[in-house]
Amino acid sequence: MSEITITAEVRKELGKNAKKLLRAGKVPGIFYGHGQPNIPIALGELALRPLYKASAARIIDLNLDDGSRHMCILRDVQFDPVTDRPIHFDLFGLSENEELTIEVPVTVAGTAKGVKDGGILQHIMHRLRVSCLPKNIPDRIELNVESLEINRSIHVRDLSIPNVKILDNENSTVVAVVPPTILKEAEAAPEAVPTEAAPAEPEVITKGKKVEEGVEETGKEGAGTKPAPAEKK
Repeated sequence: MSEITITAEVRKELGKNAKKLLRAGKVPGIFYGHGQPNIPIALGELALRPLYKASAARIIDLNLDDGSRHMCILRDVQFDPVTDRPIHFDLFGLSENEELTIEVPVTVAGTAKGVKDGGILQHIMHRLRVSCLPKNIPDRIELNVESLEINRSIHVRDLSIPNVKILDNENSTVVAVVPPTILKEAEAAPEAVPTEAAPAEPEVITKGKKVEEGVEETGKEGAGTKPAPAEKK
């Protein structure tokens, strides 16, 4: 496993001093470990960036301004939800004979056979949780996918790393080659072809009461109807 050396300062003031550090371009953090005292520290934002942006797991050689030196790993980084800048980080001290749990990056090597045949490679799990001694931490888990055909995948159970136990669900899919998605265009409906036939006579809609067949419409009340009988005196 590769190592990276960083130099940090021990924080003397706590609490509200964290905001002051952030304004100065430094990020507050904490160093802790089993059987080791908690040490509040601060690290420049630019110096912290390689730790969480690295594509490989790294052991950190931490040098503090009080003269102490510690071997550790990056356990966690918290980010501001608005600016996305780091606002706190945790470093976990390592013990040579004590197993630890850590996330290791997963990378893909080669071009899958299924991709050459038109399939699409899906890289589903980019990190895996493993448990091992510090000396056995792998930089990364590299998967050769050259023989992977369409509708084939690599699961956690297919992986084997010496002296390392993978903690993720063994049935989880890490990478897969899936068939291409074919989008069929809907066929356009045929347009109506005009004909030389005479157009149909438009329907006439009349308002008012329908005139009875055989009776002439005069517009006068009682026209075409039987007169009412005369009133007797």
